[in-house]
This record gives sequence, C-alpha cells and structure tokens, in this order.
Amino acid sequence: MGNYANTKVYGTMLKEDKLFNKSEIINILKDSSKNDWLFKYADKVRADNVGDAVHLRGLVEFSNICKNSCKYCGLRLENHNIERYRILIEEILSIVENAVNMGYKTIVLQSGEDSYFSKDKMIEIIEGIKKFDVALTLSIGERSYEDYKAFKQAGADRYLIRIETTDRELYKQMHPNMNFENRIRCLKDLKELGYEVGTGCLVGLPNQTIESLADDILFFKEIEADMVGIGPFIPHPQTPLKYASSGSFELALKVMALTRILLPDINIPATTAMETLNPNGRIKALQSGANVVMPNVTSTKYRAKYEIYPNKICLNDKPEKCRGCIGAKIESIGRKIATNYGFSHNKG
Repeated sequence: MGNYANTKVYGTMLKEDKLFNKSEIINILKDSSKNDWLFKYADKVRADNVGDAVHLRGLVEFSNICKNSCKYCGLRLENHNIERYRILIEEILSIVENAVNMGYKTIVLQSGEDSYFSKDKMIEIIEGIKKFDVALTLSIGERSYEDYKAFKQAGADRYLIRIETTDRELYKQMHPNMNFENRIRCLKDLKELGYEVGTGCLVGLPNQTIESLADDILFFKEIEADMVGIGPFIPHPQTPLKYASSGSFELALKVMALTRILLPDINIPATTAMETLNPNGRIKALQSGANVVMPNVTSTKYRAKYEIYPNKICLNDKPEKCRGCIGAKIESIGRKIATNYGFSHNKG
C-alpha cells in the first residue's frame, strides 16, 4: 500500500510535506479496497488537527439571478423555467437575526452573480450583518480587486469561490464566456487581501478524469486554501448536462478525505449535495474528514427556487427544524457543536 498506509507516522510525514504525491493520490482514488482505511485515516487527521467540534454555518441564499452560463448549474442565465428572486437588505438582516438567535456564529451569504448587488449595496449588507457579531463568508462570484478590498474593509471575513476543476480545457467546456485565469486571479486577490479563502471542486463532471481530480487536490494545497468544499456533480434537467450521469458519492468522499489529509488544519464542509445522493451523506462526510455543516437558514419560500441541482434536501423545512435535526445527528456520532466562530487554524 506504499508509505501512505503507515498511519502511525502520518504526523511526521505531514510535517515534512511528504504525505502523498500525484501518483499515490491517483492510486487511492482508483482503488476501492483502501476506502475504509482512507476514511478512518482522514477522520483521525481531522480529530488530531481541528478537534471534534462541528462548526455550523447559516446559509443565506439571497439571489438566484445569475449572469453566467455554467453548463452544470440550474441558476444559469439560459434557464427560463426558474422563478427568479432577490432578497433585499431588510429581509436578509431579518433572516440573519433569526439565525443568530438559533446560535449560529457564522453566516454564509450566497447568490448567483447578480449585478444588482453593487459594491455599495454589498457593503451596506455586510455592515448590517456584522452588527450581529458573527463571522461572515461571502460566496457571490467573481468581482474586481477593488470590490473584494471594499468588502473586506466592511467586515467580510471569508470568501468562497470554487474552482470546480483545475483542468483548463474542462473548465472552458463547463463555463462558457468565463475565463480560468480570471478565476485564479480572484483567488490570488482574496489571499492577498487577507480573507480566509475557500474553494473546491465538483466530482463527476462529464469528461473529468481521476488525474484531474488529483490535480484539484494538489491545487488546494498549493494555494493554501483555508476551506475546501467537495460535492458530487448532480445533473439538472434544465441544463445542457441533463442527460449526464451523476457523480459518485464514494469518489466525492474520497476526494474530500484526501483533501483533509493533505491540508490537516483547514475547514471542510459536509456538503448538502452528498446527502442528496446518500441519505446519511453528511454524517459519513463528518466521519471521513469534514468538520463543518452549512444548514440553510433562508426562508422556505425561496429555497426551492435556488436550485443549482435538483432534489436538494430540506427544501420545505423551517430553519429551526434544520438546526435541530443536524444538531441531533452530530451528537449521535459523539461529536459536539462548536460555540466559537470557527476561524481557520491556519490563521493562528
């Protein structure tokens, strides 16, 4: 099984930055006989480096309007069968206040790339949210350096912008009218400005290879990501990929576990997409290296309209029910809910 099987010395190997190379990552991704070992190993790395506390991030999906045409996404500009919406500032702040009253310490503000939310509007929203004494993650796509700087100065702590794939040709296929180099520019700008930077990938895109997934994992390490979200591709019926096969839950879990091993100190969410494919997907992810869950705190009247992929879980559940449900699941596996803001261990 090679040097990566020797879990007794993984701490030393991590310190020396010699844990896995690309060929070893590829071998593990291809070989299902190592799955149990891999998941247990990733869980141990998680426990030893970030502890047993699970950080809950309250997700607010405040606009499903998007200018982009990503071939896998139900929010894409060309989807005319979706009811579009925007949640304006007063209601966003009301949703956040409700989440804070439920005990959330971090808010994740997510939308399509909606030009209505200008720099000034976003600053107003950020400043309003920060009055609730929460950490704030933005996930609103590609913006200018000046916008990112203004958002940071207004109080934003983290920024999530997934690369989705580091295979340049595949990126081009999946993202018409977008530019891989600009995506990289965004990540660099965010790092330079002092954000905790989140990225991630889709697992199972058409024409994606195991080799490119290995490159994705190594990319996360190369940029020293603070957060990495891994999700299986799930085809949406109103996209060009509607007839494609779904990604593999098992493979997505393996990519996530390997990411934990290579980046032991980062925050990794157990993504909702995993539970869409597997009824216990988030719990399995928490037992395989994840330490974050992002329950949806958006009002139920909007949730079904934010359909990046179909059959999302908990669409009709009130935020209070989601909070109670995931809390019970976390406790059922002997873990606890974190009471702090969950800042990256990389930040000291």
